[in-house]
Amino acid sequence: MARSSGRVALRGYARIFPSFERLLLQEIALKISREDVLRVAELAYLDLSEGELERYRAQIDEILEYIGKLNELDTAKVEPMAQVLSDDQTVDATLREDLIVPCAVAEDVLKHAPDPEPPYFRVPKVIGR
Repeated sequence: MARSSGRVALRGYARIFPSFERLLLQEIALKISREDVLRVAELAYLDLSEGELERYRAQIDEILEYIGKLNELDTAKVEPMAQVLSDDQTVDATLREDLIVPCAVAEDVLKHAPDPEPPYFRVPKVIGR
């Protein structure tokens, strides 16, 4: 069960990282390609240097290796949780009371904005890029 739920979670990532499709089809150690990192950078409108590409590729590999280790755990007898509190915890004992704290920074922030139109920022259009 743990292995199949891990595969279901990976299917969503396969849309972004083509390399994930290989993982879903075979039992192989996944290595994220330079092209995968370039694809994500393109989706996020990021211009990455060669050094950054390699660093992020290595970091994503480490994350996937850790996910692989987690997928090895047998979670068949672990009940799904709908709440973060266990049965023996109460809301009062674990959570603090919400406090309203005034935050009057908008005027100062707008003073430093390149194109403010109070109370808003005007930003360049990025949709349709």
